[in-house]
Amino acid sequence: MSFVAINVLQVPPTMAETLEERFASRAGDIETMEGFEAFELLRPVEGQDAYLVYTRWRSEDAFRAWTESPAFQHGHARSSSEGPAASGSTLWTFEVASSAEGA
Repeated sequence: MSFVAINVLQVPPTMAETLEERFASRAGDIETMEGFEAFELLRPVEGQDAYLVYTRWRSEDAFRAWTESPAFQHGHARSSSEGPAASGSTLWTFEVASSAEGA
């Protein structure tokens, strides 16, 4: 079964647009990685205050290879040079036990 990594980002309201722009500007980097299956940036709505970065991989090893890749480092270099958009983050990891997809 697949491996899911969800990065829970605490983003001040004043940085929400910046965060979304940064993810949009590096679109395509992750899709080329071996074992990549899916990506979603989830924007909080009423009652929530954290963005979720959802990625699904063929295996945990594929996810770890992404986090150690030059593409990952390059994508996060902008955050370092311009300052982070998030004020904190937590990584949640899961193995998919069951799934279904709609049409």
